[in-house]
Amino acid sequence: MPVFDRSRAARGVSGEPGQSPRRLFVKSYGCQMNVYDAQRMADALAPEGYALTALVEEADVVILNTCHIRERASEKVFSELGKLRALKAARASAGQETKIIVAGCVAQAEGEEIFRRQKAVDIVVGPQSYHRLPELLRRAGTSREVLATDFPAESKFDHLAAPSPPQIRKRGVSAFVTVQEGCDKFCTFCVVPYTRGAEASRPVEGIVAEVEMLAAAGVREVSLIGQNVNAYHGRTPEGAFASLAELISRVADVPGIARIRYTTSHPGDMDASLIQAHRDQARLMPYLHLPVQSGSDKILGAMNRGHTRAGYLALIAEIRGARPDIALSSDFIVGFPGENEEDFAATLDLVEGVEFANAFSFKYSPRPGTPAAELRHQIPESVKSERLARLQALLDRQRQTFNRKMAGRTLDVLIEKPGRHAGQIAGKSPYLQPVQVEGSLDRIGEIVRAEIASAGANSLFGRLLPDRAAREAPH
Repeated sequence: MPVFDRSRAARGVSGEPGQSPRRLFVKSYGCQMNVYDAQRMADALAPEGYALTALVEEADVVILNTCHIRERASEKVFSELGKLRALKAARASAGQETKIIVAGCVAQAEGEEIFRRQKAVDIVVGPQSYHRLPELLRRAGTSREVLATDFPAESKFDHLAAPSPPQIRKRGVSAFVTVQEGCDKFCTFCVVPYTRGAEASRPVEGIVAEVEMLAAAGVREVSLIGQNVNAYHGRTPEGAFASLAELISRVADVPGIARIRYTTSHPGDMDASLIQAHRDQARLMPYLHLPVQSGSDKILGAMNRGHTRAGYLALIAEIRGARPDIALSSDFIVGFPGENEEDFAATLDLVEGVEFANAFSFKYSPRPGTPAAELRHQIPESVKSERLARLQALLDRQRQTFNRKMAGRTLDVLIEKPGRHAGQIAGKSPYLQPVQVEGSLDRIGEIVRAEIASAGANSLFGRLLPDRAAREAPH
């Protein structure tokens, strides 16, 4: 049983001057957007007197920021809630109140069910309403269950663009910035349109203002994120709509921002202006995550992906024509209903032809409420596992080959943190590879030149070059 600080109740937890701050613990699952949302939840609660803690045992408020994409997502959340119920009871016996909040996509999809199955939960809030957390916590003081899973007319994007938006706590050297949410593609396996809603884009000026605040806090690299980020069409001050390429150009003009990335993209929205940005915009990194999911046209059609194998390969050729050194990443689903050995072989053949620097691959897992869950010819688990192992072996060989090709090259590395061992510092290459070098901690936040000596299982290893003038190179 955890040991709790019984004196905290006597000291007070209101966050008022002279009293200890209330403690907030946030556990985030899944995608980068959930990481961003978790950060903004903490930002929203900071003015209410909540300080982040890494110890759930001392938290006055616990937030589980959930994701519905991964397999058995709901059951993992309920398992975690069972542990938190015991923690809440133990803290109550010590005179300490604990509020438990379930946020994110599982909350959106299963709000009432969460309250039914786990009575310890105080608040269920969907991803469109996290900016209301201060209000919801106040309501939770008088109501046992507070549910906020609607799609409000005033979106959280409006909240972020308010005259006095929530202040941003220090993020480190790299940070995510949500620029777009939701999806209109309705892939048959995906819950995003039902949990995040229709595509919506933030106005350009609001994004630029947030990036400026991040830069002032020491951020050097921003990753623009969205469920379908290259469908971005945010309003400009003049009332027009900007593309993602235009937004990248605006962000690149923010002083202090040296690197820009974006994810996740859909092949159907990879337009000519964005491809040209990879050629022309020095601060846009040569790394692109472009999910294909399958190499079989039959399966792509069943998935309602809206693109073909040939179309994807032609797009890859166009992108590489604009930026020959670009590192490509993708997503794959194996064992989709109806996938036979010929379909899977087509996926392996596509991977062989493209040669990915990185990739994420998963067994198909039915999501309640999605069309694919009702399809016939579901694939046996043993077949899915065997195919996934074959695909991952191929993808890992390609990743290792790409990394080994860095040996002997000189790369610009954005130093982000201390390294694994004393005397080491760590950062990222332009191709999103972790890099470890010998160096002092005062280099954190700098872009340094490093000669790569070798590639390990997951990192590159190199040595700093003495040319200090290269520190502020765009990449």
